Amino acid sequence: MRIVFFTGAGISAESGLRTFRDADGLWEEHRVEDVATPEAFARDPRTVLRFYDQRREQVLKAEPNAAHRAIAGLEAHARVEVVTQNIDDLHERAGSSRVLHLHGEILKARSTLDPGLVVPVQGGRLQWGDLCPLGSQLRPHVVWFGEEVPLMAQAGALVRQADVLVVVGSSLNVWPAAGLVHATRPGVPVHLVDPGTLDPGLRGHVRHWKQKASMGVPMLAEWLLSGEA
Repeated sequence: MRIVFFTGAGISAESGLRTFRDADGLWEEHRVEDVATPEAFARDPRTVLRFYDQRREQVLKAEPNAAHRAIAGLEAHARVEVVTQNIDDLHERAGSSRVLHLHGEILKARSTLDPGLVVPVQGGRLQWGDLCPLGSQLRPHVVWFGEEVPLMAQAGALVRQADVLVVVGSSLNVWPAAGLVHATRPGVPVHLVDPGTLDPGLRGHVRHWKQKASMGVPMLAEWLLSGEA
């Protein structure tokens, strides 16, 4: 059985990582336009770099929760692929071995000259003047608002191969990633683990587990292993 998990901010929120949407449009009193766009980096790179240093510090202090561990645990019984919107490494630390980060990884930096040149962030901080091997400034390896999501095609291919698709901690309102739920093959079961309200347009197509990730994912994992899926 091939299970694809598509995870959003809700799963990381339970590990203590604040989300943009839960913070009333502000991250630590910053407007998204001032810290998470290419224009912001061009205008005031030092502020943007400090902002991501703070996010990185929070990620390094956070720990995987029961949902991350349940997803990783399923690898002993099935081929599990994780497609995540999250930029933290909590899935990897929980033990997941196949993780695709749609929006990048905060513990990595990339060249402003060659986007394909990606390196680890040394010492947890990325400063103005930190250069890539080509001599250009390094920037956070994240997809900012207004930028394309380069791994969408790869994510879509994974979803099309799934025997089961599980969406965790996402309202399915963030596009283009939310469109992945419609990429499954006909007849493939789709599950949503999220305490929010299911979009009426998805009723009948999606089984809704109306739980927080840390409770709902272990329950769903046990149900999948029972052979009832």
